[in-house]
Amino acid sequence: MAKYEKSIIGQFGEVVNRLQNDIGNSGITMNLVDESNYASGDTNIAVRVYDKYFMRNGNRASLNLTIVGHGSEIFISAIGAGGGQGILFNFSLGAEDDMVVIVQKSVERME
Repeated sequence: MAKYEKSIIGQFGEVVNRLQNDIGNSGITMNLVDESNYASGDTNIAVRVYDKYFMRNGNRASLNLTIVGHGSEIFISAIGAGGGQGILFNFSLGAEDDMVVIVQKSVERME
C-alpha cells in the first residue's frame, strides 16, 4: 500500500478536474472505475476509484482518490493498493507507488 496526502489552497472544481485529467492521461490501461460527489454548504467531497493493469507483473492495482474542499482549503488523499503478488506474502513491484506518484506530481504542479 502507498499513500500520499496534501493540503493546498485552490478552487475545488479546478483541482478535481486537473487530477482527473492527469490520472486519466497517465496510461492506456488506467480506468476510472467509479466516482462519488457530495456537497453540503461550502464543503465538497469527490471520491474517485481507478484501476490500472501493469504488464510488467501481470496484475492490477487500484488508486482511491478523495478530495475534500472547504472554501479554498483543499485536502487530497491518494491511496494505492493491490499491486502485489502472492497469497501469503504480498510481494510488491511498486505498482501502487507508481499510481500514487501520479497524484503527487499533479499536486506539485498546482502549487
